[in-house]
This record gives sequence, C-alpha cells and structure tokens, in this order.
Amino acid sequence: MPVARSVDGTPITFDRAGAGPALILVSGALRDRSAARGLAAALAPDFTVYNYDRRGRGDSGDTAPYAVGKEIGDLAAMLAEAGGSALVYGHSSGGALALEAAARGLPITALAVYEPPYVLTAGQSARRVELAAAVGELIDAGRHDDAVERFLQVALGMSAAVTRLLRESRMWAPMQRLAATLRYDFAVLDGAAIPAGRLARITIPVLFLDGTASPAWAREPVRAAAAAIPGAQHRSLDRQDHSVTGAVLAPLLARFFSAGTTA
Repeated sequence: MPVARSVDGTPITFDRAGAGPALILVSGALRDRSAARGLAAALAPDFTVYNYDRRGRGDSGDTAPYAVGKEIGDLAAMLAEAGGSALVYGHSSGGALALEAAARGLPITALAVYEPPYVLTAGQSARRVELAAAVGELIDAGRHDDAVERFLQVALGMSAAVTRLLRESRMWAPMQRLAATLRYDFAVLDGAAIPAGRLARITIPVLFLDGTASPAWAREPVRAAAAAIPGAQHRSLDRQDHSVTGAVLAPLLARFFSAGTTA
C-alpha cells in the first residue's frame, strides 16, 4: 500500500487507481477508505483517484495531540502525492475538512462536497457541542460501542431500534474501531455553525450536494453554506440520503470535474 508522510511525520495510507486528472476522496465520520472504494472504482475510468485513510483510521497512523491543522496537513500531503494539486470530493465531515483546506489556500483546483454537517441555529450548535462532550466522555471510559450509538442516534437521528440492529450486524465492528476518531470530526466542525467568513475566501469552483431523502435539518445548512461562497453551485440528488450511492454520485462528479465544473 502506498503511504504519504504528513507534515508531522504521520503515515497516511491510500489507494490509487485509474488514469486522468488527480481526484482525492475524503471520507466522513466512522468511515475509512474502504467505504469509498466503490465510488473510486466508478470514477477511475476518468480520473486518477486517490482514496486515503484519514489519520487514526484504517491503515493510517496517528500522532497525538490531535489538531485540525494536522488533518489539513494530511490532505496537503495527499495533494503533493497527486502531483501538487488536485480535484477533491469530501463526504460529510470530510466535506467540511476539505472546505477548511480550500479556505486556507491549499492547491485544490475544484471541490465537491456532500452534506457537510453544519447547523443553522445557536441552539443546534449548543446541542452539537454537548454531544461532542458526551461522546468524548464515553470514549475516555472505553465505551466505544456506546459512543458510536450515541453519535448515530443524536447526530444522525437514528432510532434506538435501528442502532440495536446495527450492533448485531457485521457493519458494527468497523464503526466501533473508528469510535475514537469521532473526536476529530467534532473538532473539524468546531461547533458545526457555518464558517461563512472562512468559506467566503474560497475562489475555486465548488459544488454542494445533498439528497432529497435526507431530513430538512441536514439539507438546509448545505444550501446556506453554498450561499456563503461566491459562484458555488448546489444540487439535490433524487431519492438519496446521507449514505449516497456511488452509482448515483459518480456520474455527477465526473460531469462537474470534467466539463468546465458545470454539474
């Protein structure tokens, strides 16, 4: 497996496939690069796709203490690996991370993000901060299963019945292994309010995406964040929710990144 070295020396593991312009995929919470392999394969005919494990996930390393700047450094290392600049797609908190990187001037040539999990009101932001503290306490106590369950139920609105079913499925163990990195996602979001001032610095083409099957509280901040960036586009994908399928997403990303960034 190829490995890039971040600014602090942390090894960042990635898969590379395809041929064409470089495109980097940035995963969201409770996901490593395995979650995006289907999307990477769908995009590989048109792009050289770099699908990496964010720090603390999968085969990548981790170096304490955590800082958002280090994660942005990880993406910078991937951009260097891709030849110095690249297209970027980020899912959920990975989208928020990519937006922060673009706002800091990293050499991202165009950016697409799917449902970065911002909030719109002070009350929602306060509840997100409370959730981050509660999840952190569970992680500190070694209760990683409970940390994942709390996150899924409160952050994503998943019912107790569904999380019980998940805990009995083969999907649970991979999420449980990534529980400690939920702290990193909360740090990237920094309370989850839309950082409109920072987003306004972004001058590259940006496409914001959401799914029509996602709840309003997930979709409305996407529209508001898109409005913060001059010239940003917004599209809603029919019948898709937060777990958007690669088969639906890949053709839209290919059109946006290949055809003058018009989705």
